[in-house]
Amino acid sequence: MQDSLPQKFLPVAEQMDLLEKGAAEIIRVADLRERLEESRKTGRPLRVKAGFDPTAPDLHLGHTVLMRKLRHFQQLGHTVIFLVGDFTSLIGDPTGRNVTRKPLTRAEIDKNAETYKQQVFRILDEKTTEVRYNSEWLGKLGYEETIRLTAHFTVSQMLERDEFHKRFQEEQPISLHELLYPVMQGYDSVCLECDVELGGTDQKFNLLCGRELQRHYGQKPQIVLMTPILEGLDGVQKMSKSLNNAIGINEPASEMYGKLMSISDELMWKYFVLLTDLRGSQVEELKSNVASGVLHPMAAKKLLAVTIAADFHGAVAAKEAETNWARMFQQKKMAEDLEEVAIAFGGVVDSQGFLVIPKLLVQTGLAASNSEANRKIAEGAVKLDGDVFGGLRVKLPDLPARIAVRLGKRAKIAVIQ
Repeated sequence: MQDSLPQKFLPVAEQMDLLEKGAAEIIRVADLRERLEESRKTGRPLRVKAGFDPTAPDLHLGHTVLMRKLRHFQQLGHTVIFLVGDFTSLIGDPTGRNVTRKPLTRAEIDKNAETYKQQVFRILDEKTTEVRYNSEWLGKLGYEETIRLTAHFTVSQMLERDEFHKRFQEEQPISLHELLYPVMQGYDSVCLECDVELGGTDQKFNLLCGRELQRHYGQKPQIVLMTPILEGLDGVQKMSKSLNNAIGINEPASEMYGKLMSISDELMWKYFVLLTDLRGSQVEELKSNVASGVLHPMAAKKLLAVTIAADFHGAVAAKEAETNWARMFQQKKMAEDLEEVAIAFGGVVDSQGFLVIPKLLVQTGLAASNSEANRKIAEGAVKLDGDVFGGLRVKLPDLPARIAVRLGKRAKIAVIQ
């Protein structure tokens, strides 16, 4: 938990530049500004929470949109609360569901919760993050208190919720326990005395329940900050592993970088906004530079990919991924219009399994003899897959191997089988 001693905060305008970036809706912007001004005067950090039900063991970049917005508050000196919904997972969030969720066992929830904690601290600062479990208070609620909580809402209010309304109209079953979910989430905000709660736009009903309950308990209603749903690699559907359009935060840096480079130029800007710590004004400047021709879209996308990969794997791994991708891209580009030459394994590989480059140059017809090939290698005139090669042997890739071989201005693709 963060130190409660007075501290100095950035001017509100500077804080809002970062906090409003990527926000789909804030209820209400004026209230957030007022609360930030108050924190500057008193030195008291805002208490900001986002809840995550551990319903699956692995997270993808879509899950990190809220976590990153938590980090923005954290970077500005506010107290962030990573709330593990270990109790509400027993109910199952009805958000986006047209059927009742299958309840998880306590063992499944506990296992997933530990995995979440390991992953979230790739984004948040572990030392200054308040990790809470809503079983702390929900597990102690008696039957009487639960009744008092539910008395603050009506059935008609619950049926206004999109998911429930649609299911009711289509005569799909709505389990009674599902109606308790938004009430329980709202009570989380009361127990944590939240100033701000974060959630996706699909969570609006639940988030507003928190404001309602806080009023009943004599607290200032929390500000609600909602982020948009992140599209996956296809740029159309919500990022989801089941749709095969997701980027897992545990994927190797090279895979993460390569997938990010595959997204459309249009989607790139949404990823900049929702998946990086650049301020809104910085993203707009990048976008303007691309539009004016000062910056090539490919350069901007490389910046995006290396920035996100570095967040999860460190700067060194991200830079290596960038270099490897550039090499592969260069090889692919080089190979598009080159003649392919089929070469027998035995003609270019020695007894120890190494590819002999002078023999390769002769077999591809790029050099007339081994002596010419040796001389060109010594002159630095030979490139393999876009890189200057100065040796005589190299480890052979897995067969069949495709290698772009260049000598001076001439190049071919050697296909070794």
